[in-house]
Amino acid sequence: MEGLNYINGQWRPSRSNRWFEKRNPADTRDLIGRFPLSSADDIAEAVAAARQAYNHWRLVPAPRRGELVRKAGDLLVQRKEELARAMTREMGKPLVESRGDVQEAIDTAYYAASEGRRLFGYNTPSELPNKVNLSFRMPVGVCGIITAWNFPIAVPSWKIFPALVCGNTLVWKPSEDSPHCANLLAEILAEAGIPPGVFNVVHGDAEAGEALVRHPEVRLIAFTGSTAVGRRIASICGELNKKCSLEMGGKNPLIILPDAPLDLALEGVLWGAFGTTGQRCTATSRLILHRDIAEVFLQQLCERVHTLRVGNGLEEGVQVGPIINERQLQRIESYVQIGREEGARLLVGGYRLTDGEYAHGFFFAPTIFTDVTSQMRIFREEIFGPVLSVTVVDSLEEAIAVANESDYGLSSSIYTRDITAAFRAIRDLEAGITYVNAPTIGAEAHMPFGGIKATGNGHREGGWTVFDIFTEWKTVYIDYSGRLQRAQIDTDVVS
Repeated sequence: MEGLNYINGQWRPSRSNRWFEKRNPADTRDLIGRFPLSSADDIAEAVAAARQAYNHWRLVPAPRRGELVRKAGDLLVQRKEELARAMTREMGKPLVESRGDVQEAIDTAYYAASEGRRLFGYNTPSELPNKVNLSFRMPVGVCGIITAWNFPIAVPSWKIFPALVCGNTLVWKPSEDSPHCANLLAEILAEAGIPPGVFNVVHGDAEAGEALVRHPEVRLIAFTGSTAVGRRIASICGELNKKCSLEMGGKNPLIILPDAPLDLALEGVLWGAFGTTGQRCTATSRLILHRDIAEVFLQQLCERVHTLRVGNGLEEGVQVGPIINERQLQRIESYVQIGREEGARLLVGGYRLTDGEYAHGFFFAPTIFTDVTSQMRIFREEIFGPVLSVTVVDSLEEAIAVANESDYGLSSSIYTRDITAAFRAIRDLEAGITYVNAPTIGAEAHMPFGGIKATGNGHREGGWTVFDIFTEWKTVYIDYSGRLQRAQIDTDVVS
């Protein structure tokens, strides 16, 4: 298959006539397709199309824009299984997870569509007589969307659907590791009736991404990816005075207290740490155990990890899929070596799987380190793989302190039956999300999603808060007094 860019309603190759290959990470003999390695010229063409389309799209009534996004949701429902299978083949996670990824986009489409009738502004009494104060949400303009590969339909939908409902036009640069899913989503939006130029897809690497961020007609960048790249984007956007929304890394802690429902906690740790092969910003990467239950819990956890089935996500019963590519697999291997050198004790895993069904893919055994201290790199740095670091503590207070000893602050979790402990954790954990008796992953379409510290820059995707990203406020004053009234002037307004 030869994938193309989608610009101004047409499928076309890159002007550079350069290409990159995308292969199945579970079996690299399986070539998914070639995709354009686009240049700044391709970005400029897409931005020009988006800028031209904005003149019309912003005037389409918001409920009508929402109706088109709802139609996209209907098409996602119809093509859910097709999309899920394409996703698993392209980026590796088990089919049951890919179906959930598509369902999240469906939920987001329907929620965002309904907000087309609820883009509420505010009105308030004026300080002057015979005067009305109003405020309205206005579209930003041309928005650049840059996303990661691990949730190739869900995460883009968090940005794309609300942005369209708000009246913006878009240029999307998806990850090179999930280009096919991006084109499938573009097909759906085109079939739903999104006009040419309103939504554009340009494939490529960092060259295309940087061109998109720097383009003077792009008014906003919405990014999901690594903290290092996000910081660079923020720096450029700051220099150019454009809006910027960042969703970046995580190093998420899960606390288990002695009174916790341990069977439930065990299931939560397995899913949180090894679901999506640990390749998600919300993965449970730090387990903080109270000493009273640490030994028995770790024994049960290791026994269960040994039973996890690793393999091709399209096969029935597979629970842990491949690593996305060779570069990331080598990164995980290097962190395992760092953990050993720093003195952490390896309990399970720690090696690449290469025999038999694993011979042509990027597979890594689910891995657990214990005796991990807060000074170790495997405690502090995002690994983005199936590696869990375990730290033992003696109290709730110590657990929260250890959890907060991180540059990141996305998701957090505590397992306990003690309501007082739960509410103390809710209050004191430094994170944008806290779960009680559930792992650190998962998001609901109608709730804010995002983090603090090195995880983000204060914005929240999902729910009603995402519309603050993709709109600007316009304040309107209507004076029907028939005379000059000067606000902020010390006058007797009653007379």
